[in-house]
Amino acid sequence: MFDRIRTAALFGLHQTSVAIGISLFPVAVFASDQLGIDIPVHRLVETTGEAYASAEE
Repeated sequence: MFDRIRTAALFGLHQTSVAIGISLFPVAVFASDQLGIDIPVHRLVETTGEAYASAEE
């Protein structure tokens, strides 16, 4: 029961991080090109994806 809740919560968190990454993409491109700053959203997406994948097993 709790495994299902945990998996669903991790899935929701992963999907939210993907949506945030997509919405921040233009800002990240601008920051990288104009300011030379990297926004590490990819690490958030990768971390939540790995957590979700390990919860499914």
